[in-house]
Amino acid sequence: MKAKQPSNSSSRFEFRDLGNGRFALDGEMSFETAERVLATSEKLFEPHTRIEVDLAGVTRTDSAGLALLLEWVTWANHTVREIRFSGMPEKIIAIARTTEVDPLLTRGERWAGFIEAPTR
Repeated sequence: MKAKQPSNSSSRFEFRDLGNGRFALDGEMSFETAERVLATSEKLFEPHTRIEVDLAGVTRTDSAGLALLLEWVTWANHTVREIRFSGMPEKIIAIARTTEVDPLLTRGERWAGFIEAPTR
């Protein structure tokens, strides 16, 4: 399953479902696209308890891209899911280190709270 922005949009991204909870984000992860990427991901992530997102195809990003990743981490923690990122853009790594949130992006372990994991 692919989710693309309309061709008339100046800010583009493609969110690809690679199967078995694996996804790839290509294009922009920025102020212009973050909200739409989040909305797209909500539907795709919902059935999975383990999620891997490959960011190697991200061509442009900014602090909104970091905010998007932190939103995914927060969602995963609150819904008892595991989320991991690969191919992290250098710009995101630099912003995360500067703001001292980089450990949140690299942990990847499953949150163990009092909420039961969804059954599927």
